Amino acid sequence: MERTVAIGIQDFEKIRKHNCFYVDKTNFIKEWWDSADDVTLIARPRRFGKTLNISMLEQFFSAKYANRSDLFEGLFIWQQEDYRQIQGTYPVISLSFARVKERDYHNTRDRICEIIRKLYVEHIYVRDSERLTQAEKVYYDRNHKSQ
Repeated sequence: MERTVAIGIQDFEKIRKHNCFYVDKTNFIKEWWDSADDVTLIARPRRFGKTLNISMLEQFFSAKYANRSDLFEGLFIWQQEDYRQIQGTYPVISLSFARVKERDYHNTRDRICEIIRKLYVEHIYVRDSERLTQAEKVYYDRNHKSQ
């Protein structure tokens, strides 16, 4: 099957599913995980693959993508047995402002609030978790409703 160079696709799954040409950057997963940094800043110029790399990280770690070895087979990270064991085993909240392109403060704020509101809904299981204290649940509810 002939591969397409997919310019502008920022979704790792879509690139892999459609067999698009992909330069394997999954070594970044290992480097990042092994570094055990508290904070990571990914500062790169426009059109340098930041959103695609975040998508790759999310789809590697997120429980939503459990049992999705098809996304990573044949890539560097899948050759690492210990990393195969952790694929799809973490709750991941991914937040991107890549599509926030409004022209004024109010519309930009509204768009960001909409993104955050969708995250609250998507991750409602956090609210119902036994891990949250009652105060944290109240905080969650207050912020979810104010979005």
